[in-house]
Amino acid sequence: MNEHQPADTTPEPDGDPPHPADSTPATAPGPARRIPVRYALTMLACALIVYTADQLTKWWVVSTMTEGQVTPVLPPLLSWRFFRNPGAAFSIGTDYTWVFTIIMVVVSVALLLQVRKVASRGWSVALGLVLGGALGNLTDRLLREPSFGQGHVVDFIALPNFAIFNIADSAVVSGVTLICILTLRGIGLDGRRDGEPTDPTDPADPVKPTEPAKPTTLTDRPGPAQDRDDRGR
Repeated sequence: MNEHQPADTTPEPDGDPPHPADSTPATAPGPARRIPVRYALTMLACALIVYTADQLTKWWVVSTMTEGQVTPVLPPLLSWRFFRNPGAAFSIGTDYTWVFTIIMVVVSVALLLQVRKVASRGWSVALGLVLGGALGNLTDRLLREPSFGQGHVVDFIALPNFAIFNIADSAVVSGVTLICILTLRGIGLDGRRDGEPTDPTDPADPVKPTEPAKPTTLTDRPGPAQDRDDRGR
């Protein structure tokens, strides 16, 4: 009587075993996206141009005109009118000059803190215009008569039925208008539009790594005994 021999269940090697590198997880996201320095330079250049133009024109007005003097330029549309403004636009808050000084300091510091974060040419120009205008009028508040922190801003651009203003005021209004346009178009400070995919190498919004395929091992493959049983059925 022949004894029943148990089937050999030892799996036979089939090909090379899986290499350890095959199960290596996906690499982590790369370093943070570096913002080109040209955006910061654009912002600072715009601010410097506005500030220089504002201070030079005010120096010219103070040096060549007397307070209250009117000089026609393009009558009746445009004229120069020397006026010292202790308040805000349209002579609002003339008794609270120090409040506007504090506001300008806060705005200027806040804008300077955004220099390294701007990654859009439009935002660079817009923030540069606002920064230059804020610094121009802040200089008047700090250094002009009657006292430190309560100086009167020099205004001289006069239009019919409109407030008298200066280069700094024009820059601030232009910059704020450009900011509104960029916001309405959905362009963020980083230059991306709303809903636009972010940089996959930016750790602020990392891409979930793809889970590697599970390698096939020897134990997952059918052995010789199972193959013989399947053929005998």
